[in-house]
Amino acid sequence: MTTTFDDILEEAGKFGRSQKRIFALLCMVSMPWAGVYVGIVFQGFTPTHWCRDPDVAERTRECGWSAEDARRLTAPLVNVSGLMEHSSCEQHQVDWNTTGLACDSLDLDLSGSPRTGCKHGWEYDYEGRRSFVTEFDLVCSDAWLVDMFQATLNIGFLIGSIAIGYLADRFGRKSSFLMASLLNGVAGILVAVAPNYLALLILRLLYGFGVKSGWVAGYVLITEIVGVEYRRTVGVVYQMFFSVGILLLPLLAYFITDWRWLQVVITMPYILFLSYYWFIPESPRWLLSQNKKAAAVKITEAMAKENRQTLSKKIESLSDDNAESLTASFMDLIRTPKMRKHTFILSFNWFTSAVVYQGLIMRLGILEGNVYVDFLISGLVEFPAAFLILFTIERIGRRLPFATANFVAGVSCFITAFIPDSESSQVTAPDPPQLTLRPAGVLWLKTLVACIGRLGITMTFEMVVFVNTELYPTFVRNLGVSVCSTLCDVGGIVAPFLLYRLAVIWLELPLIIFGSLAFVAGGLVLMLPETRGVPLPDTIEDIEFPERAKQRAAQAPQQLANLLPSDDVSSNKDPTTV
Repeated sequence: MTTTFDDILEEAGKFGRSQKRIFALLCMVSMPWAGVYVGIVFQGFTPTHWCRDPDVAERTRECGWSAEDARRLTAPLVNVSGLMEHSSCEQHQVDWNTTGLACDSLDLDLSGSPRTGCKHGWEYDYEGRRSFVTEFDLVCSDAWLVDMFQATLNIGFLIGSIAIGYLADRFGRKSSFLMASLLNGVAGILVAVAPNYLALLILRLLYGFGVKSGWVAGYVLITEIVGVEYRRTVGVVYQMFFSVGILLLPLLAYFITDWRWLQVVITMPYILFLSYYWFIPESPRWLLSQNKKAAAVKITEAMAKENRQTLSKKIESLSDDNAESLTASFMDLIRTPKMRKHTFILSFNWFTSAVVYQGLIMRLGILEGNVYVDFLISGLVEFPAAFLILFTIERIGRRLPFATANFVAGVSCFITAFIPDSESSQVTAPDPPQLTLRPAGVLWLKTLVACIGRLGITMTFEMVVFVNTELYPTFVRNLGVSVCSTLCDVGGIVAPFLLYRLAVIWLELPLIIFGSLAFVAGGLVLMLPETRGVPLPDTIEDIEFPERAKQRAAQAPQQLANLLPSDDVSSNKDPTTV
């Protein structure tokens, strides 16, 4: 009789000291990923800017004018969502040689002067800080290039998601993780020294490929060395450390004022992860699948020793429990009605989670207020998400919390969009135009509601991972998760364009799109079956005819009991545990 790795884990320890140590080390991988994933909020921050006028700049230095004084003389007032503000992309067309520009010229009325586009670059009010936007002048007609910074990263994520399945199966979980960490260290440092924006985007794509591959390899490795009952908790906590990185990012960005040095700091952990070569083992499950039984036994014995457990002779018959698994194909995901429905709904939820999550975070970079404080506060609300999931999924189920989280995110987006920025509901433009100041109004309420939305979408992002695994049969489960999760990266590619381009039309328009997507996703989730207390499906027939699978599961204990002599079955045993 052969022995599976799960059987050996019963003796070696399902989540002992060895697994806890490895788990703690791999959780660190999620933290720098946060800086890579949403670092654009700080690295690509677009500060207040206006056209540069060399004559005004010279007088500013000579006369000691403030940045606001220089802006007033350079940028005309324009109507922005009903408020009069200085233009960021136009300047007064003035011949200062004939007009005369002296230190007492601050009261000049230039409202009637002609306007022109920026001819000599831009001035930035950024308090000695530098983002790649200010370095490469990615504003006005070139503002769309900022979107590419995030889009190329997600293209790298997409390629990494597809490639890691092959790489991890071909070279192993540990080797793939270490190769990805090496690529991350090299690509990350090259991003920090990129000489131009085109090089930056190419390197950013490579960076995304390595970061996603390494994160997934770590996730697979830790879930393969713990007992079945610990996998879900381990997966949720592994993702929760991403939220720890979210909290650390604004603190780092506050003290590191140059985007290039911030990039170096975000990359350094990946270089340190190379030391994991000496601290984490290869997955014994993978070694067994490669017919490397001796190496698998050696690692398992080392884990048992660290867990202070003793293995029996059953380890001598250890074998791969998936050796005879069926070969999966993409057509298996869409050939039958319910499989097709599951694939569509889960793919849409992966897409929505990425669009709304990234959109809400990146939106913090285009709002008024303290971006560091706002980012920190919004990051804090991610922590309750993991605890709410762990608390509800075994008491209420998967479907209702999953759908509710989507609805909460959608409602929050709609409410946030229609809460006014200020207490005044109508602003009339004076003649001549005068600068309109934005009062604080109910900005705190917008922040509160937006944070609730962030909590909801964080829950959906973390829930879609394991719900995805529970709705596919064993032989196609990995492929199903890989295919559906690629829509997450597609959503990440789309998100910056939805946010930044639609915000130019109306600042709150992206929220309407985000809310609509979340509502549709929540409604679709209600069409999925509940999986709480249901055995994982083994075949497509279990998906298409779940009643049959439940009947077989219910009949199996009774059939076993009927095969045993009645005097061998003790009366105090539940038949389901025999």
